[in-house]
Order: sequence, then C-alpha cells, then structure tokens
Amino acid sequence: MEKEASQDNEIELTKPLYKNGKYENPWKTWHKPSLWNLLKFKIRDVDHSNIPTQEELDVTLPLVKLDQEKLKNPDPACVQLVWIGHATVLVQLDGLTILADPIFSDRCSPSQRMGPKRYRAPPCTIQELPPLDIVLISHNHYDHLDLGSVKKLISKYGPNLHWFVPIGLKAWMTSIGCDRVTELSWWEEEKIIGKQGDVTVAFTPTQHWSRRSWNDENKSLWGSWVVKGPNHSFFFAGDTGYCDGFKQIGQKYGPFTLAAIPIGSYEPRWFMYPQHVNPEEAVQIHIDTKSKHSVGIHWGTFKQLGCFEHYLEPREKVAAELQRHGLMKGSFFTLNHGEIKCISDGE
Repeated sequence: MEKEASQDNEIELTKPLYKNGKYENPWKTWHKPSLWNLLKFKIRDVDHSNIPTQEELDVTLPLVKLDQEKLKNPDPACVQLVWIGHATVLVQLDGLTILADPIFSDRCSPSQRMGPKRYRAPPCTIQELPPLDIVLISHNHYDHLDLGSVKKLISKYGPNLHWFVPIGLKAWMTSIGCDRVTELSWWEEEKIIGKQGDVTVAFTPTQHWSRRSWNDENKSLWGSWVVKGPNHSFFFAGDTGYCDGFKQIGQKYGPFTLAAIPIGSYEPRWFMYPQHVNPEEAVQIHIDTKSKHSVGIHWGTFKQLGCFEHYLEPREKVAAELQRHGLMKGSFFTLNHGEIKCISDGE
C-alpha cells in the first residue's frame, strides 16, 4: 500500500496502485468478485426489492416538482441541495452550482433499449437545470457517467462547461465534445475562482473499480470529490465500499457542511460488500469524514444488479443507525426526488 505523509499535519494519505496500465485498490478491505461468485449470485440469491406500481411509488417515494425560484435564488447563507435521483445531486454553495454524476436517461446501460431501467423518473430535464459552474464525475460506470446526459449538458451549456474527472477519463470526455476537463488522481487539487472567493476542488479515495467495455477494466481511476468554498464545504462519495480512506479524508478536509453518501444497492451482502456500502457503513463514513449533515444517495431510482434489498430499506436503516450511534436526528437524511433542502453549518 503506497502512502505519503501530508505536509499539513503528517496525515498518511493512501495512493492508488497502478500496475501494467491498470489501477488497483490499495485497501485491505478490497476483494475482487470472481466470475464464479457472480454466477452464484445470479443463480442463488433472492430479489427482495419489491418495487411496487407507480401509483404506490407516488405515495411512498414521490416526485417533487422542482422549485425553480429557489434554484435561481439560493440562500447565500446555506448549502442548497436537490436530489435528482440515484447518485445525481445538484448542490449550490458560496455562489457555485455543482452537478454530480449526472444521469437523466431511462436506462444506465450502453443502450437505451436494454439494461437497468428507472422506476423513478428524474424530477426535471437537463433543460430545466439552472446555470452550472462545475460537474463532478466519480467514475465511469454507466449509472454515474451517462453518455446521453453528457451530450445534453454540452448542448445546453456549451463545450466549456468545467468537468472534473478521475485520471484516465479526460480522453473519453474530450472525444465526445467536452473541452474544459480537469483530470485528477487521489489527493490532487485544483483551485477555481468562485463568486465569493477561491474554491478548492480535490479528488479523494474510494474503494471501487471502473469499466465501460470488455477491454478497459480499471484503466481509469475512481474516487470521491471535495469542494471547499470560503464559507461552506461539500463531500461527494460517489460509489464505494467501506475503506480507511474516509478517515483520511475527514482528517485532511473535514468537517464538511454536507456530504452525499451512497446507501443502496448493497444486497446480497456477501457479494456486494467490497464495492457498495450498506446503511451502517454509510453512517460510519458520515462519522469518519466529520460531516455535519449527510444525504443518502445511490438508492430509490434504478433496479440494478445487486439491488436485492427492499426498495425502502436503505432509508429506514439509515434512521435506525443514527439512533444506534446516538447521533442527532436528521443529521443523515434522505430526500424525495426533486426535493430541495437548505443546510447551514450552524444547524
């Protein structure tokens, strides 16, 4: 495991491994699922998701009409958050508008004719989004980097929309028309000029993997993002299994005003644990990163491979885990699709 000491306070920062043209997880908690385990999972395990009709979903997991006035005029004293669905969030802080892991398509797949399909639609179209400053991409899986959504964002905002991506992804982004792309490895930073002062954008670790086709596994990196403005800060975890990297992130960049942490697609546990956290581990990431408030993402939207828990279980288990830890009620919360929430450091 390659580590380097931070000059700030001698934190040991774990770096990704890179061998034979591919990135590897440095974590002891990582275990690559075998082909045999994949076959066993498909044959043996039972799907408990029980996704109901659209009529019932409108009651249990409703779509909220997006409040355009709030998006146009966010409260400068807080961080404003919208959950678009799955891992897609829109965050406004310190005069900066951030979109993370945008997917607005019906399917997270190479083709819109097949593959995992939405059971909850996005609450808005890309055309209805407010002006954007930056887009964060955690890794290249189809449910986090969607070709159709990227092309529509380019069409609306132009090729100079600022994209932040893991190392290894810049060539793909530029090939489809993105001109302004910043590519970073773990712990690398970029300063941008915001409306209220300088903003630091840093790429930080997760425990995951990457692939878009049969011959590009782990040729690009995966990770999480830190955005630190002059008054507020945001951590976007993307997609991950639990690892020691989150303690390092909390030590170097915490506390955060807001974190977006995945809570779904974790069952069956024996198969999914290296790559997807469950709600218990998500709350531990909330603690590790010293987040004052966290929102649960990566749930309630797509019926995916490895999404065998009941569709509402992630929401319920997060609330139970907060109580078990004795944490403030609502400090780790979930939203309905399209719901807007304002968060301040003082809450």
